[in-house]
Amino acid sequence: MKTSSWLVALCMAASLPLPALAQFKPIEVKDQELAQLRGRYVMPGRIISFGVVMSSTWQNANGDRLGATASLQVQQSTFKPQFYVSTTSEAGTGTSTAQGYGSVTGGAGLGSGQGVVQVTRAAGDNNSAYNDVQINVKEANQAPPMGAPQGQALASGGTITTGNGAGTLSVSSTATGLQMGIQAANGQGSSLQRLADGGLMQNTTLLGGNNAVHNLTQLNVVLRNNLPTAGALNCNLDQLKGLRLSGY
Repeated sequence: MKTSSWLVALCMAASLPLPALAQFKPIEVKDQELAQLRGRYVMPGRIISFGVVMSSTWQNANGDRLGATASLQVQQSTFKPQFYVSTTSEAGTGTSTAQGYGSVTGGAGLGSGQGVVQVTRAAGDNNSAYNDVQINVKEANQAPPMGAPQGQALASGGTITTGNGAGTLSVSSTATGLQMGIQAANGQGSSLQRLADGGLMQNTTLLGGNNAVHNLTQLNVVLRNNLPTAGALNCNLDQLKGLRLSGY
């Protein structure tokens, strides 16, 4: 080994405190483990708040409106993560009872995609559909205040259902995630959002006319911006910079 290599190794060892030296045992990380870590690493203690908000609404030609919002917020003081569901139901002023007249075929593999999958299929007229995913990352000195829970607690493995003239809505908690679906009345169509198995799926099917559908999922992350160990991360590199004058 070259003298310069020995010198660099000795400098790095000298810069470590004795407890750290005793625990410094390099290990080999397998490719399979690295594949699970890529793009997911943040410094310990950096995330101080994490939240999920999922909402779906359906409004039909009569103006009947049906919707729900499921929200979760996790902080260091959170004892048990819990989704809370609030529902909305509004009666319209129309009197139409027209049945859905369109049809769609295929799409058997749309529910098994990886990552984020957004699907809109329309076989009617004058419809509007909106699938949206938002990832909001902010920095702050401290976590935002925890507000009072809004709505009904969703038990693990449980389901919350509601309905009106627009159709039937269900929100369910599964072993792997959260699912929110609307089955529109009179065969007008359906919508589904699912956050599970490391992916997100938003699927809307419109089979009638004059429907408006909105699906939204937000991921909200707050990062601490005053990490006390920020300067310590560069201590070893700062000591090694002095070797440049010696040609190393």
